[in-house]
Amino acid sequence: MNKLIKKANVLVEALPYIRTFAGKTVVIKYGGKAMTDDTLKEGFAMDVVLLKYVGLNPVIVHGGGPQIDRMLNRLNLESKFHQGVRVTDRATMEVVEMVLGGRINKEIVSLLNRHGARAVGLTGKDGGLIMCRPLTAKAWAERFSAELDGPEKDLGLVGEVQSVDPRLVVKLQQEGFIPVIAPIGTDREGHTYNINADLVAGEIATALKAEKLLMLTDVKGIRDGRNRHVSTLSRKDMQRMVKKGTISEGMLPKVHACLAALEGGVRKAHVIDGRMPHAILLEVFTDRGIGTEIVA
Repeated sequence: MNKLIKKANVLVEALPYIRTFAGKTVVIKYGGKAMTDDTLKEGFAMDVVLLKYVGLNPVIVHGGGPQIDRMLNRLNLESKFHQGVRVTDRATMEVVEMVLGGRINKEIVSLLNRHGARAVGLTGKDGGLIMCRPLTAKAWAERFSAELDGPEKDLGLVGEVQSVDPRLVVKLQQEGFIPVIAPIGTDREGHTYNINADLVAGEIATALKAEKLLMLTDVKGIRDGRNRHVSTLSRKDMQRMVKKGTISEGMLPKVHACLAALEGGVRKAHVIDGRMPHAILLEVFTDRGIGTEIVA
């Protein structure tokens, strides 16, 4: 009986959050171990489907770096990086599009459908969703690094988001579907570009006027200068931490996406540990949460 009462208490704790977020959009950046561990993948799908069934509108933006690396290796193509960015020549872009827009995207869609949702896979090329322009190594370094790591190199078909047209995604939401978006876009001439998934998630959240942006990572959240986990930060606190160098390397694009989303009108951004079972539900529907929430 005590176990049943505890389960009831969990539902009661979730009730005010369900009521507050009903009908609101939540953009989830899906990446890290949560995308490669079979148990975590199942848990992720169940969490997202539950969000949909209790009245929220989840939108998923996914990455897939390790999967791209494995396919390039199988095809005897070298994985090249500069400033932490995948250098994307035409051959690599073909693999990126095949893996992100094909295999991974459809695997996520299939998993969600199997758990009772109606999901639809997209790339930024569909319906003119994401228009982008070439990203230079200098522009990336200025945004995320103190200085260029050696001489500037041509990043190839790497893009940065120029605009987002959310009408297709909104239409799918209105029809009860869960959009699953691969971070690939085009420019005005129709060239295809590989885009950082964190930054795409932030731009999508802004365009949809999302209630929340959730960034799944392989860490427990943001840590301060003394390596202590921080549960809540203001946007200004986060900006100061970036300037001081407290936040660096792979976390920078995620934090930049969160800050851009907050500046664009998103209410809250969350950096959470996707390795924890049911991390999404614990962050959204409990009083304490499990990661770091960043508020405007």
